[in-house]
Amino acid sequence: MPTARDIMTSDVSCAREQDDLRTAARRMAELGVGSLPICGDDNRLKGVLTDRDIVVKVLAQGRDPGTVTAGELAQGEAVTIGADDDAAEILRTMGRHKVRRLPVIDGHDLVGVVAVADVARSLPDRPVGDLIEAISAT
Repeated sequence: MPTARDIMTSDVSCAREQDDLRTAARRMAELGVGSLPICGDDNRLKGVLTDRDIVVKVLAQGRDPGTVTAGELAQGEAVTIGADDDAAEILRTMGRHKVRRLPVIDGHDLVGVVAVADVARSLPDRPVGDLIEAISAT
C-alpha cells in the first residue's frame, strides 16, 4: 500500500505566521490552491489556512484582511499525517477529522500535502468513495 510520501505533493508553499491575509490570498490565487499550511519562523507547522477561513472568519465579520495575520487564524494543533503512514491511515485520518487535505510531516518538518485527489489516484474506487461519504456527512 502506498505511503503519504509516495502520493503527496511535495512542492508546498507556506503562509508565514506574520503574513497578512491579503498576501496569503494572493499566494493561493497564484498557486491555484484553496489552502496553505501556516509555518512559523522555526519552519514548524502552526496550522492550515483556507480560503473559507478568510471569507468566514475575516471578510464576513468586516475585518480587514490587510491587518489580520495567518497566525491569528491558526487554531490548535493541525491535523497531520506522517510521511511513512500508509494510505489506509490517510483515509482514516481524513474521515475522522472530515478534512480533504493533510499536511505531511517527517519528524517536525513539513514535507508535503496529501489531498483526496492524491489518494483517489493511488487506490481502488471504493475506499475513496467511503472517504468522500465520511467527510461530506453533516
